[in-house]
Amino acid sequence: MTLATGTTGLPRLIEQGRREQRALAQAPFHRWVFADGTLWALFYREAAGYLLRSPGLADFEVSADGLDVRGWAAPGLGSATVQNLYLNQVLPLALSRQGKLVLHASAVDLAGSCVAFVGVSGRGKSTLAASFATAGTRFLTDDGLQLEWRQGRLTVLPSHPSIRLWADSQTALIGDTTPVAPAADYTPKARFLAGNALAFCDQPMPLGAVYFLGDGEATVVKIEPMKAATALLELVRHSFLLDIDERDMLALHFEEISRIANLPIHYHLDYPRRFDELPNVRRALVAHIKDRVE
Repeated sequence: MTLATGTTGLPRLIEQGRREQRALAQAPFHRWVFADGTLWALFYREAAGYLLRSPGLADFEVSADGLDVRGWAAPGLGSATVQNLYLNQVLPLALSRQGKLVLHASAVDLAGSCVAFVGVSGRGKSTLAASFATAGTRFLTDDGLQLEWRQGRLTVLPSHPSIRLWADSQTALIGDTTPVAPAADYTPKARFLAGNALAFCDQPMPLGAVYFLGDGEATVVKIEPMKAATALLELVRHSFLLDIDERDMLALHFEEISRIANLPIHYHLDYPRRFDELPNVRRALVAHIKDRVE
């Protein structure tokens, strides 16, 4: 089965069913490990491209040009596992093989100017996007934010129309009638689908501001400008890159990141991580964008 993306140029996922995760002779050239030490993914080079393995969950073969992806679920696991892993992990990595710039970030459309929320897992990117979307402000992506230059303007491209949330965010933000995708085997997060209750923007939007999320120690909403050097480090840190050893691709990536970091659009955002504080965060961000435009 092919998972349609709906956007020309996106990698195509072809599901191959299920198979055992065979032992590989070579060592992985890269590993994704969570902050708590959990191993999430192993990266291997193959003759035709790359093998990305989520141990015990799924294997993905990505072509060298990043245009085609084949996915196999581990025995006993459902198709939803492959599709969720593809959308949230493999798709952004495959796009990076096409020379696309993709960040760990969510994004929403504030009056025709897209704003992005960048941060490590757990900082509240998805919750913030869902908070805006359930209040009627359209979101462009939950994670895997793709950027490109169009007519001299840095532009955000919409991703898949869904948002993944933990149970506490679901309870606080999502109504009972919001459609939900089939559950994945590897996470208790639910993936809620865009619709009347979860507003989605399916058109590219110019990027107006980037907010790097703090750790939640602030007692009130705080927005502070970020220096270009700091923005550069944070953009590099939060980039999706499949092959971290390919020098030519890295050089191009760093050049593009540097160009973006020098734009006067980067800010540090922190606020108390309470659901009753989210309306104040939304108001503060709307006011901040309005002040920047004026």
